Amino acid sequence: MIRMTHKNSIIGPKIALYEPDIPQNTASIIRTCSCLGANLEIIEPCGFLFSDKRFKRVVMDYMDFEKIKFYKNSEEFFKMKINKRVILVTTKASKSYTQFKFKSNDTILFGRESAGVPQKIHKIVNYRLKIPMVINKRSLNLANSVAIILSEQLRQNNLI
Repeated sequence: MIRMTHKNSIIGPKIALYEPDIPQNTASIIRTCSCLGANLEIIEPCGFLFSDKRFKRVVMDYMDFEKIKFYKNSEEFFKMKINKRVILVTTKASKSYTQFKFKSNDTILFGRESAGVPQKIHKIVNYRLKIPMVINKRSLNLANSVAIILSEQLRQNNLI
């Protein structure tokens, strides 16, 4: 649990990344989670090394390994999520995130930038949500999507 000083609230939101493959996006997400008080969970393998200079340039001094949990694979991740809500954000969902009631301790899962998540993950998760976009656009940047959804989760639970 994290204590946010500006509202003095205890929260436990979690952002999970499935096999991220763009170092700059993951670094930006680490910064967002650090600044907004969320924990980050990374399902490996990653498509880059954390020593990558592109990653280091963006993450700067926001890398806090105490707030990041690594899982060897999706099986290990979901084994730890039994009886917990996992919400997948995907362009393949029919329900908008604005129509969903987030809980403060939800785990919000995002897929790989290049491929999303496999069908087996779609079948495992509790809920699937999308961010509505203009017609004929494929997707938002992953780091932007995380910021949008995490902000809404925090807003709904009066954590910011």
